[in-house]
Amino acid sequence: MRSDLFPGIIPNMIKDILDRIDQRLEELGIAESRAAKDAGLSDSAIRDIRRVVKSGKEDAGVSTRTLAKLAPVLQTTIEWLMGGDDGLKSRTVPVMGYLGAGAEVEPDFEQVPPEGLEQIDLPFSLAEDLIAFKVRGESMLPFYKPEAVIVVYREQKKPIEAFYGEEAAVRTSTGRRFIKTVMRGASGVTLMSSNAAPIENVAIEWIGEIFAVLPPSAIRRTVKQGGIQGQLRLRTA
Repeated sequence: MRSDLFPGIIPNMIKDILDRIDQRLEELGIAESRAAKDAGLSDSAIRDIRRVVKSGKEDAGVSTRTLAKLAPVLQTTIEWLMGGDDGLKSRTVPVMGYLGAGAEVEPDFEQVPPEGLEQIDLPFSLAEDLIAFKVRGESMLPFYKPEAVIVVYREQKKPIEAFYGEEAAVRTSTGRRFIKTVMRGASGVTLMSSNAAPIENVAIEWIGEIFAVLPPSAIRRTVKQGGIQGQLRLRTA
């Protein structure tokens, strides 16, 4: 059995998880198919959990990766979904700028203070070493929509090779930032989009591992700070 499966040998626990998912869907007024899509999952992700509960099979399970993706959209934590006491905690995180997804952010026209362009209040607790960016452009639709917030680790924790085939926030050696799928290039890294031409053989200065992706509707409060907001020069990319 895969190590990230919450095993069906405890069917009541999976039913409790489903009950908590349903509770948050009702409280937020979100359809289960919409919540699944906003979490970057298939439309049937929550229905699949229902089928697991209904089947009662002891070798069935629910992926913790699925729960981790659903939790931010449901404005809670994976710990709460899995039976914790209080999943509706929040914490502010600084928005340090924008990631190009079909729009290339020109760094020379962005002035970001140390505290970020703004502080956003997330619906879950998180570690100290996380920062956030907002998406500009549509080349990574449907999973990364314009104005979606991507929370990433401030420091790169793994070598570039570990990110091949994965989506990540990247900063090139010229200072431009993107949200792209990282692939090995002939001489450097190739950045792939869902529906745009690849950016081939670029030198990467930093890769931010994605911790969470939140649609604009999942952010409960925004506190504006200094800096230039929304006045960046953008180019097609």
